[in-house]
Amino acid sequence: MPAPKQDGGPAQDADVAEGLMARISRQLDVVLLTRERIQEILDDAAARGRVTRSDANALVTELFQRGRQGREDMLRELEALLGRGREGLDSATRRVRRGSSAAFPIEDYDELTARQVLDRLGGLSDAELRRVKEHERRHGNRKTVLDGIERALQVER
Repeated sequence: MPAPKQDGGPAQDADVAEGLMARISRQLDVVLLTRERIQEILDDAAARGRVTRSDANALVTELFQRGRQGREDMLRELEALLGRGREGLDSATRRVRRGSSAAFPIEDYDELTARQVLDRLGGLSDAELRRVKEHERRHGNRKTVLDGIERALQVER
């Protein structure tokens, strides 16, 4: 299997799906036969007199029904596995977000007005002020807040 792309896009999803299917196929000793190929093999057996035509047709139908059921079982297991993986990823993402917001220099920053942010700038280090400035640029981009941070940075020097 080729190395997954780093962008997390459809190509990477396809690579992951392909890898999972290959792994499951090997573990379950799964092979892929089309209905047409199965019918062909049993038609040949019937033509040679090894099995009756009606038995061959009944066998094709039974094999195909069991194959469909096996496919459905495998897809259910795969969906459950992917669901557990997504839940784990969502949980880890929430933990990281909580951790990063707790470490942010100003608590509940995104809920504060510009005046409230300006009131909390005093006492922050240059590094913390730069972090707040970057966050403000990416999110609120409020001119009064950015100007206040610049003033605080100049006072600190």
